[in-house]
Amino acid sequence: MKSTLLIVDDDLSILKLLNFILAKDYDVVVKSNGIDAFGWLEDGNMPELIISDLQMPYFDGQSFVKNVKISGFYRDIPVILLSAAHDLDEQVSKMPFKVEAYIHKPFKPNDLKSAINQLLQVYESTNI
Repeated sequence: MKSTLLIVDDDLSILKLLNFILAKDYDVVVKSNGIDAFGWLEDGNMPELIISDLQMPYFDGQSFVKNVKISGFYRDIPVILLSAAHDLDEQVSKMPFKVEAYIHKPFKPNDLKSAINQLLQVYESTNI
């Protein structure tokens, strides 16, 4: 059975690219903002991993991930942040919660796949 990935990004081209790159190996669910993504989680869905853009309108990536990480239900889901922010390292270091990985845009698909595989192995070994 394929692992489910929740991908949250307001850029349609990034969503299409990530779906194209990852759909062969994973069940991919795409959401264009944090509000829709959190609503999908609250509907009882549980992905094995979340990939989220950091900068989005309405409910930005930091707010979305913060709500995931403070939740009793979702806090153990690994998160990869994607961002084109020039100060991404600094932004992540100042977050009041931990993200498992972050990757600068533009990214290499193989680097993203490697990070996903590594985090899923850790997630699956701790949730057996």
